[in-house]
Amino acid sequence: MILKGDIVTLRPIEYEDLEFIRGLINDPDMEKTITGWSWPISKKDEEQWYTNFHNSDRFIRFIIETECKNIVGFTGLKDIDWKNGKVVSGGIRISKNFQSKGIATDAYATLIKYAFEELRLHRIESSAFEDNIASLKFLEKLGYVREGLLRECIFKAGKFHNVVVLGLLKEDFYRNYMNLNYPIGK
Repeated sequence: MILKGDIVTLRPIEYEDLEFIRGLINDPDMEKTITGWSWPISKKDEEQWYTNFHNSDRFIRFIIETECKNIVGFTGLKDIDWKNGKVVSGGIRISKNFQSKGIATDAYATLIKYAFEELRLHRIESSAFEDNIASLKFLEKLGYVREGLLRECIFKAGKFHNVVVLGLLKEDFYRNYMNLNYPIGK
């Protein structure tokens, strides 16, 4: 399934996208900002991952493209729990030269709308480093609510970091977006 936002398209990952994805995963500046972690990825490792990967009822990943067909990032959902109607946000990575242009907001809003309307999920969970103010503001702009603090739970760049846990309910998302008068996808 291809998802259309107002300025982005979310589409399945293709073999031709692997070099772009590997570049974002191996970017040390980007790695510093995410709560997860990854090993350095070689071309061979990336191709092996692609051979074994498929979107499923547990994980869904998308490439983010602009209207001009520029590949600008990737995002997704993971650990889908159908019984309880919840999912964990797979995060979002946007190429540096496309940040601060509304692309991430449109991509995430489109993904969230898909999770709530098409997949009929009820809750999306996410997290961000306590000192990553930009990520926290971004998530809160989408309607996420801070639900807790995991003290010193991620070791990165030589020290332990606190992580803020956030949750988004369907009604929070729509209430927040009606207040902002922001269009949500097509």
